Amino acid sequence: MPKNTTPRQRQRQRRRRRIYYIYFKRFFDFSLSLAALIFISPVFLLIAILVRVKLGGPVIFCQERPGKEEKIFRLYKFRTMTDERGADGELLPDEARLTNFGRLLRSTSLDELPELYNILRGDMSLVGPRPLLVSYLPLYSDEQKRRHEVRPGLSGLAQVSGRNLLSWDDRFQLDVEYIDNITFVGDIKIMFLTIKNILRRDGISSETAATMEPFKGAEQRAETAKV
Repeated sequence: MPKNTTPRQRQRQRRRRRIYYIYFKRFFDFSLSLAALIFISPVFLLIAILVRVKLGGPVIFCQERPGKEEKIFRLYKFRTMTDERGADGELLPDEARLTNFGRLLRSTSLDELPELYNILRGDMSLVGPRPLLVSYLPLYSDEQKRRHEVRPGLSGLAQVSGRNLLSWDDRFQLDVEYIDNITFVGDIKIMFLTIKNILRRDGISSETAATMEPFKGAEQRAETAKV
């Protein structure tokens, strides 16, 4: 928000953002996700067949994630990993189970298409902080917990600003920045930047992991401070 705005102007801007979020954002989410599901249904079916052939079943990966106000919901994605296990019976690391086909799905974000169903149900939004693991909930600082003030998104400000290349602190800071500045124009901009990043395949992996290192909360912040 520009620093030279008056208190009255800032109040009007906050009122406009609130009106958009309460009365229009959900309508756009529902309408666009429904249209997308109908339009891309042939692509959806083709990917499902390929996942079944190359990775086996189940085709859809389901996992509980926290949504708005930390309400738990089931998130749906196309499967991108095998179920390979080591001699101890435990699943192998992500980088060992992520196949070339799975990498292709992730780099093009095609694995995220089933989340359109989550948006249709009202679990998620087209734009918002990405839904993370339930196990991260007790690790957040009070400021980081604010990411659950809104519905999680298929894409978000952090995803178009570096995605998995960002540190956790930077990602959470961008999540809160988005929440404080939700606008229709901002959402449209993020959606277009998302498409651009997908075409360029930017920020798919972090520098030290196949996707993103696990979040460790205060322990991770302490390690970062030491560096």
